Amino acid sequence: MKSTRAKIWSRVLIFLFFFIYYVPLLSIVVFSFNDAMSVTHWGGFTFKWYADLFTNARLIKIIVNTLLIAVISTFVSIIIGTVAAISLTKTRKNIRHLILQGNNLPIMNPDIVTAIGLLLLFVSLRIEQGYFTMLLAHISFCTPYVIVTVYPKVKSLDENIMEAALDLGAKPLKAIKTAILPQIKGSIFAAAAISFTMSFDDFVISYFTGGSQLNISTYLYTEAKKINPTINALSTIIMLVIVLKIVFDKLKQRKEERNK
Repeated sequence: MKSTRAKIWSRVLIFLFFFIYYVPLLSIVVFSFNDAMSVTHWGGFTFKWYADLFTNARLIKIIVNTLLIAVISTFVSIIIGTVAAISLTKTRKNIRHLILQGNNLPIMNPDIVTAIGLLLLFVSLRIEQGYFTMLLAHISFCTPYVIVTVYPKVKSLDENIMEAALDLGAKPLKAIKTAILPQIKGSIFAAAAISFTMSFDDFVISYFTGGSQLNISTYLYTEAKKINPTINALSTIIMLVIVLKIVFDKLKQRKEERNK
């Protein structure tokens, strides 16, 4: 009897959780097709806000900026983080542990602390806030995640692989490219996905270091104070892309499981 009640209550709680979490998202999708500029009154079905979205030069520029910053910061942080992870496996134990502990600080720090620290740094160096400062900020907070993701895989490799490649006549860079990178490419792709997501989704650090008109998250925050159905259309497209990615990965996983 108790187990039955527990199951019922657990299902009720799960339903409440999904209801509270997804109803606001569903409302965004519904009102992205609302002909009226209102979030309470339905004025008819329309696609005009999606048309406005693709003809709004300012918004398109912000989307392009967001993607460029995410791609560039991911690429640079992957290079820095991968090289750092490989180098850490060759350092002394005490120094390695000290560096890894220091690497964890930006990850554990609240975003607001990192944002204020970077803002003060740029102000002290008299660097004007803008695209460049936001890019540097994104690289700085993405790199620790790359190191944390790639380092365990590099650490699990045979310590003699690098030496064997060098003994066979390969130069250091070629040895890394041919002997190490192919074995850690899975971790590198995972780190790239994390970095891209962190950069694309970031708000607090972006707002403090770049302003309110350089990426999607800060733009949505400033426009949220107004009634702008175009923002609902943009949010709906972002959610659709995420859902399609999840479905694609799930179908790919099932296909791989069937082929085993």
